[in-house]
Amino acid sequence: MSTQQMDFFAPLASPLPPLPEGEVLSPSQWVTLMAIGDTVIPAINLSFSSSEQRLVPEDEYDEAVAKVQSIIPARNSAQDLAHKFLAESASTTPGLKELLQRTFSDYVRPEARKGICTILSALDTRAGCLLLTGSTTSFHLQPVHIRQQILHGWSQSYLPLLRGAVKGLAAIFKATWTKTSPMLPQVLGFPRAPVHGKPGKGFQYSFIQFPPGPEPETIETDVLIVGSGCGAGVCAKNLAEAGHRVLVVDKAYHFDPAHLPMSEADAGIHLFQNGGVEVSDDSSISVIAGSAWGGGGTVNWSASLQTQGFVRQEWADMGLPFFTSSEFQTSLDRVCHRMGVSADHVRHNKTNQVLLDGARKLGYSVKTVPQNTGGKSHYCGYCTLGCGPAEKQGPVVSWLPDAEKAGALFIEGFTADKILFDDLNGTKVAKGLKGTWQSRDTNGTVSGPDKTTRAVTIHAKRIIVSCGTLQSPLLLLRSGLTNPQIGRNLHLHPANIMCAIFPTPVLPWEGAILTAVVDSFQDLDGHGHGTKLEATSMLPSWFLPILPWASGLDFKLRAAALRNMTGFISLVRDHDTGRVYPDPVDGRCRIAYSPSPLDRKHALVGLEALAKICYVAGATEILTTTIGVPSFVRGDAVPGDDDNDDQGINDPRFVAWLAEVRRKGLPLPDATFASAHQMGTCRMGASAKTSVVDPQGRVWGTEGLFVADASVFPSASGVNPMVTNMALSDWISRGVGRGMRGEARL
Repeated sequence: MSTQQMDFFAPLASPLPPLPEGEVLSPSQWVTLMAIGDTVIPAINLSFSSSEQRLVPEDEYDEAVAKVQSIIPARNSAQDLAHKFLAESASTTPGLKELLQRTFSDYVRPEARKGICTILSALDTRAGCLLLTGSTTSFHLQPVHIRQQILHGWSQSYLPLLRGAVKGLAAIFKATWTKTSPMLPQVLGFPRAPVHGKPGKGFQYSFIQFPPGPEPETIETDVLIVGSGCGAGVCAKNLAEAGHRVLVVDKAYHFDPAHLPMSEADAGIHLFQNGGVEVSDDSSISVIAGSAWGGGGTVNWSASLQTQGFVRQEWADMGLPFFTSSEFQTSLDRVCHRMGVSADHVRHNKTNQVLLDGARKLGYSVKTVPQNTGGKSHYCGYCTLGCGPAEKQGPVVSWLPDAEKAGALFIEGFTADKILFDDLNGTKVAKGLKGTWQSRDTNGTVSGPDKTTRAVTIHAKRIIVSCGTLQSPLLLLRSGLTNPQIGRNLHLHPANIMCAIFPTPVLPWEGAILTAVVDSFQDLDGHGHGTKLEATSMLPSWFLPILPWASGLDFKLRAAALRNMTGFISLVRDHDTGRVYPDPVDGRCRIAYSPSPLDRKHALVGLEALAKICYVAGATEILTTTIGVPSFVRGDAVPGDDDNDDQGINDPRFVAWLAEVRRKGLPLPDATFASAHQMGTCRMGASAKTSVVDPQGRVWGTEGLFVADASVFPSASGVNPMVTNMALSDWISRGVGRGMRGEARL
């Protein structure tokens, strides 16, 4: 039976590419690494004959079993399931080691991997163990409770290498366990696919194929668009409908709705850059960037906010009057109309309802966030893993199908190496692109070894780079451009996270992810920099790894509590910037960015407001994600009982806790920041001295080369960037089309 005929989701498998060949770690290093894993995610049981060897005493274990058992929805087997859940460890979790091997081989930076290997080797020698642990006993031979003490010691070490290692390794094991654990979904009652909505029918794309051959393949087109995301899709539709030959290329492969949403383990590999997350050089912020057919529009959360007036004025004051013109507003409205953007059909889940109700009780300004769901209600919390209902009107559902219907052609599996130029009186004139194409395997998937690889050269009259903020500047640099602004001015909307636990089940993974925003704190410096308060994705492997690790038992109990949890972000419009640059060893994306003191100060204001919102909404426990800050646990008063809870946020215990949160602040590296918005690395401006592209999106010092994605933002947009990106790309591509009128085809 086809998915179009089914009333429930049963996503098809999306097999991963083969594991990398060769051993990334030596056998002894693997033993030590898995011992660390079994410290972060330990087996908690009473199987040891000696009480000294047990991780927790018997009474604490019984209490933990009772707590987990009370959460489990399947009451008839709850006790047995609670025991199995607590007994599960990193080394007994099926598939965890394979995912770990892929992560270390493909996604951990070479120098970081080298540093970890040095530590792992040292922990298997007497001298190394004495230096790092204070004991000559090999790390993997120590009891688990001693290993936990060692990790805690490292987290407070004066040596940056040790502090970074324990934070990074704990994050890797938390992420790999939550993605692969068979017990966690059963404890939570977390379904593999959404329980709301129905499977949708996807557009049947046609992709250019090349036969095997030793020589490079050469093709020609009028307009070449590199990338298939939000900016690329708009450009492709506009230029194809204007009658130009358009070719869209992307390194990603298309997965139709029958495969969506993917599993949490597979989605990180197939749909995101660097296996799911990039980490800044100093590990102060994790950056999540889509790398799918359709770009970030395939995995974003449908939020469709137009550029605010104060941001438009800021950009106009930078010598770009277009942003305060009616033309820009026309572009904003045009892209929203195509996607059916509306707030009329929004249905809020518990997390967003907490924002709405709490903000109202506190007098904060709160709004419903319009969604790009074609004028329909879309109640699916799995959009991070791809949209199975095909209701989210991102590039894959709307813009790219429009482009193909108008004659555009597509190539998937195409890695862009460099742009080719002719020199015309000292000006670089873009004439083509060199790259490498890799086919699917003979089964039509990307998991088999039997693939065709061809060098391909594409000649074009115009080239539009739409690779995204992290990749567009790297392609320009690989192509020999030397403007020092390329890669700089990186804005990330750094977000700090808070969560709250409620007395009854929330099922936070259900329902639209982001449908409300509190904007009372968006201008904290008088210049448009501040924070917005929003909900975040509550899929287990996307949220739980953010929580600080205090002990194996503590983390497992926090993980089990996700069923009753809501999660929020204080999302900062950053004043300060960073940069992206190619790794000097392998050329991959590197991110130099640290949330600045000013931006962290603004994030802290948002956290305090979120805590107050959660308190008045009836949370029984409120947690930050900053190491060393205890959670706030409500007293005996019943939440919402006016007789016992009438002090509200003036509760002396709550006031004292907030004071401690403010005192601690958001120091690095103890505070956890994440980003799903990247902007500015090829920014638009009035001068080549301060920007990468001119007001029409053309790369300074070139002809025929344009950039159209969020990298051209002059500064941070302050709102989810999709609509701003599309509107700018609408303007740029229409200008490209006007400039091509009357030109002969190649």
